[in-house]
Amino acid sequence: MEHSDGRPSGHLDLNLLRTFLAVYRSGSFTGAAQLLRLSQPTVTTQMRALERQTGRELFERLPRGVSPTPVADELAARVSAPLDELAVVAGPDPAGRAGPADPVHLAGPAELLCTRALPVLAPLVAEGVRLRVATGLTDALLEELRAGRHDLVVATTRPRGRTLHAVPLTDEEFVLVAAPAWAERLRGPLAAEGPTALHSAPMITYAEDLPIARRYWRHVFGRRLSGFAAVTVPDLRGVLAAAVAGAGITVLPRYLCLDELARGALVPLHEPPDPPINTAYLVQRPGAAAHRDVTRVREVLLSAAPQW
Repeated sequence: MEHSDGRPSGHLDLNLLRTFLAVYRSGSFTGAAQLLRLSQPTVTTQMRALERQTGRELFERLPRGVSPTPVADELAARVSAPLDELAVVAGPDPAGRAGPADPVHLAGPAELLCTRALPVLAPLVAEGVRLRVATGLTDALLEELRAGRHDLVVATTRPRGRTLHAVPLTDEEFVLVAAPAWAERLRGPLAAEGPTALHSAPMITYAEDLPIARRYWRHVFGRRLSGFAAVTVPDLRGVLAAAVAGAGITVLPRYLCLDELARGALVPLHEPPDPPINTAYLVQRPGAAAHRDVTRVREVLLSAAPQW
């Protein structure tokens, strides 16, 4: 039975609604099962039962995951706030069992987490907050967030879709740098000839396709970067170390090399009036707000990030 506007007229089972919201937010039955600690067949069975109760299809099955129908969008808008409030009241352990609080699962780029996030979170750890930190690339981390493996992710791009809540965290400014010996050789020719003067210098980079350097060339010099990497290190701290040691030139986030620039271990080769900037976002797993320590970690990161 339904109302004239398509809403179900009977009482819906609360457990089915919790499972529905987990599927809606995670984008898959598998992700919802991990969030709820249920088996995937149980989640599938519960969603079929809810669709029978509502008389409407709630999710379109896709090769990877599910897509909510307009009916699901409307139902999620109605039930998400009440269910989240109920989760806060119930708490993570309604039986009141003693023991440490669940850890906060935080993920993001290794360099930003290790040099900026973890130092500002240290006081929370001293107060009893437990952290589990993972590193990786944004796309993979966001998929894991949807599946319930993380509570918070620092993402280098804004996530697509409506199921993840993202807020700007900090802006990374990129700078073209080298050790003083390379800078002495290259700054004059760079000013006179443009970026072609840099072709003779070894390029130190994060990956074979020169992702950060390519963006710098396109944004600052207005041309495509051609050439090959001399050194690749899948950690910008390694790129930094190689540049300081004189291996060649590189493009780094300014926050990562502030100390090296201040003491002259690295020198900017070029300081454009409009340097490339990338915004990092703090993305929260839906429903994680019920975890008090997740909220504390999120607030500390958002408060500290403007000074990074």
